[in-house]
Parts: sequence; C-alpha cells; structure tokens
Amino acid sequence: MTTQFVFAPAAQMILPIAGQTAKYPVRRVYCVGRNYAEHAKEMGFTGREDPFFFTKPADALVPVTADHWGEIPYPSQTSNFHYEMELVVALGSGGKDLTVEQAAKCIYGYAAGLDMTRRDLQAECKKQGRPWEVGKAFDFSGPIGPIYPAAAVQDIAHATISLEVNGQVKQNSTIASLIWSVPESIAFLSGLFELKAGDLIFTGTPEGVGAVVTGDTMVGRISGLADLQVRVV
Repeated sequence: MTTQFVFAPAAQMILPIAGQTAKYPVRRVYCVGRNYAEHAKEMGFTGREDPFFFTKPADALVPVTADHWGEIPYPSQTSNFHYEMELVVALGSGGKDLTVEQAAKCIYGYAAGLDMTRRDLQAECKKQGRPWEVGKAFDFSGPIGPIYPAAAVQDIAHATISLEVNGQVKQNSTIASLIWSVPESIAFLSGLFELKAGDLIFTGTPEGVGAVVTGDTMVGRISGLADLQVRVV
C-alpha cells in the first residue's frame, strides 16, 4: 500500500563524496563545544572538562562543492555573526557506549565545515541558562564541503586547520590540538545517544573566532581536504 502524506515530505539532506557519484545521506548533526584549549580560554574557560554537545538540524547545512563558492545570508536578529572553522566527521556506522577503538571504526570520512554562530544571541542564552539553538541551529548555519572517505585522507589526526577572512588568516591550528580526539569524542557521544550511519560530528574550532559581515569571504582549509569557500551575502 502506498503511503499518503498530508503534504510532501522534506527532501533528504545529502552531501557529495569526493571522487564518487554516490551521495552521503545525513541523519543527525552533532557539534562538540570548546574542544580546543586556546579557544576555550578565549571564551572564558580552561581545563579538560568532559566534552559537551549541541546539535544543528540537518537542513541547516549548506553543501559547498570543491572549487566553487558557497553563499550564506547574513542572519536576522544578530549584529555579531561569528565563524568557527571545524573538522567534520561523517559516520558510516554507529552504536551505543562505544570504546575509543570501536568509535574509530565507525568513521566513514571527513569534511571541512563552518559552525556559524549568532554570538550575541548565544551569549544571552548562556547568561540566562537557556539552550543555544537560536545562536547555533539557525538556517544556513552549517556550510560544509565534500566528504572525503577516511582511506583517502592521510594522517588526519595531525592535519592543519585554518580560516582566512578576506585573505587574512584568522584561525590557524592542527587537529592534534583537539582536547578530545575524534575517536574520544565519538565514544563519549555514544554514551549519550545511539549513533548511526549518516551522523555528522563537528569536532570543535580553534582559537581566533570572530565576526563577519555581508560581503566578507571565508576560506577554510584542512590539509588533505578541499578548501571550503563561503561568501556572506
């Protein structure tokens, strides 16, 4: 029997895979907060606290193909629109209460991503003890490049990560500087949610976050992956 709907279901969010015609279907989007020590310090925190997580809706992602410029609108209700350059991990399998070793085996691939943030709204949420969704989970808040299968990426754990705004370097670090490594973050998250194929994890941003305005260009780089080129319109 054919299922009937009261309106057409939303389209599945899919991402390109480098070198393949097959696509990656997105299930959920998780983000790790304050996962670089220097960024934690610039946000007023120190130490290796347990990782914590927030989410973005899958349709907040903005797929950006290699060698092309993606565009995102300057969002409403903010005057402090921040970039956060991040390594994104794409899972090909999942589970609950995974060990670090099991978590590493769940990784399908990697992508470059931006966790765009309405910083003033996030700061107000923090002050009032409210959830962060208005600061983090708004429309077009997750530009993301093509996914590269893990086997095609050399030594991602020591890759460089950087972001240029209008040609000036604003963020510059390495994945080795993560407080919680990629497998550690996946393992910890699996104790809170059952992870499955199609889940994405934004793994945290280095120090140097700051504001952009309409007309600014951002170029994110992670060694081994395509540049992520995004313009604010």
